[in-house]
Amino acid sequence: MKRILGIDYGDARTGFAVSDPMRIIANAVGTLAERNAGRVMDAVEKYVKEYDVEKIVLGYPKNMNNTIGERAQKTERFAEGLRERLPDVPVVLWDERGTTKSAIYVLNEANVRNKKRKKAVDTVAAVIILQSYLDFAGSGGTGEK
Repeated sequence: MKRILGIDYGDARTGFAVSDPMRIIANAVGTLAERNAGRVMDAVEKYVKEYDVEKIVLGYPKNMNNTIGERAQKTERFAEGLRERLPDVPVVLWDERGTTKSAIYVLNEANVRNKKRKKAVDTVAAVIILQSYLDFAGSGGTGEK
């Protein structure tokens, strides 16, 4: 069975997670410290091939009042670039509000501090984004934009 790739796309770092083949559990696969969107897309393409990915779930950072800000617009442009580069792999924008705070909470609970936390927060956020998508899709919902 093919997998789903979760992405927490950021200005400086991007976190990646991938589902298990049954699409039940999200697993961390890494963080890329990169500002260039093309190089981030290169990494996405590598993960798509490496993990036999059939769908990408991209965290969509809407404002808390449900409006679309500058960061969400950058994410929309990134999603369009992925769709052009990987036309056979659907890209789903998934509401990620609160995931970074949740990731920081998880890392604090695990007693991960300072530099280690900074490196891990985007990967944990990608896991949270993907897991919330898997949980919702597993319950029969789509929630796709």
